[in-house]
Amino acid sequence: MKIIPDSISNLIEEFSKLPGIGPKTASRLTFYLLTKPESDVQRFGQVLLDLKKSLKYCQNCFNITTESPCEICASPKRDTSKIMIVEEPLDVLALEKTGYDGLYHVLGGVISPIEGIGPENLRIAEILEKIKKDNSQIKELILATDPSLEGEATAMYLNSAILKLENVKIKVTRIARGLPIGGDLEYADEVTLTRALEGRKEY
Repeated sequence: MKIIPDSISNLIEEFSKLPGIGPKTASRLTFYLLTKPESDVQRFGQVLLDLKKSLKYCQNCFNITTESPCEICASPKRDTSKIMIVEEPLDVLALEKTGYDGLYHVLGGVISPIEGIGPENLRIAEILEKIKKDNSQIKELILATDPSLEGEATAMYLNSAILKLENVKIKVTRIARGLPIGGDLEYADEVTLTRALEGRKEY
C-alpha cells in the first residue's frame, strides 16, 4: 500500500538530487509547496521551465549570461590587465561582492581523476589561447580555485601550463588561504593553519 502518492514522492526524489538537499529537507520543500495556492505552484514550475531558455555562455569568460559578451566583459570600467580564473559561475557572484574590478575566466569545474575529469574537460585550452593572443595586455592571472585537493591540483596544473608558454611573461598569483573571520583556532584543520602561517603579513 502506497502511503505517499507518486507525484509527491517523485518531487521529493528530484529535490533530493540538488546539492545540499537531503531527504528531510526535500520532504519539507515538497509539502511546503502543497500548502501554496495553485497559481504560486504554476509560477514556480514555469520559472523552472524558463530557467535555461534565455541563458548562454559568454564568448570571452564563459560566465552564464543573457548576452555575449556579458556585462562584465563588455564594461569599459573593468581592468582588462587582470584575469581571475575561477571554477564556476557561482564564484563570479561571490567575488563581485569584493569590489574586484578585473575580468574572469570560468573553467567549468576542477581536475578530478576520481570523477574522470581531466584538463581536457575544462576550459584550460581557452585561457591558454587567450594568454598567447593577449599576452601584451594581460599583466596578472589570479588563480581562484577552491582550497581543496582538486582546486589545488587545478591551480598547480594551470601555473605549470602557463610557465611552459613561450614568450609569455605574466604574473601568476594565487588567492590567499587561511582562517575565516570569526573562526576559532581550535577547530581549524592542520592545512588551514599552515596556510594561515604561510600567508601572514606584518601587522
